[in-house]
Amino acid sequence: MTLKRLEAQGQIEKIRIERKQIVSNLKRARKDLITAKANLDIDEEWTYTIAYHAMLRAGRALMFAKGYRPKGKDQHKTVVEFSAEILGGEFKHLVNRFNRMRIKRHDFIYDTEKPIPRTEAIHSLESAEQFVMEITSRIERSTPQKKLI
Repeated sequence: MTLKRLEAQGQIEKIRIERKQIVSNLKRARKDLITAKANLDIDEEWTYTIAYHAMLRAGRALMFAKGYRPKGKDQHKTVVEFSAEILGGEFKHLVNRFNRMRIKRHDFIYDTEKPIPRTEAIHSLESAEQFVMEITSRIERSTPQKKLI
C-alpha cells in the first residue's frame, strides 16, 4: 500500500511535526524495551504487550519523521502499514511480526483467556529491539546533524 493510497483513504495526514515529538517517541520506545525486559520474569503477556508498544512508538516516530501522522480509526494498523511501506521488503519479517503482535496484543487486552508463552514473549522482545534500532538508525541518517537519543 503506497503512502498516497493511505492518504487518499484518510488513514494518514501530512502534518508539520516538531523534532521533539520524534525524539520523545523514540525515547519512550527505548524505555518500553527496558521495561519489557525487566518484566519478563514477572509476566510474559505484559512483556509482549510492552514490546509491541515499543514498536508502535517507533513506528509513530517514523511517521512523524516523514511528516505524517495516523488518522481516523485503526491507527495501530495504519502505523504497521506505513512502516511496511517505508522499511520495504528487507524488513518484511519484522513488519509481519509487528502486525502479528498488534493482533495478538488486541486479543490479550480484550480476551484474557489467551496466554502468551515465554518463548513468544522473548521473540517479540528481540523483534522489538531490532525494529526500534532500525527506525532510530534510519531517522538519524536522515537528520545527521543531531543524535536523536
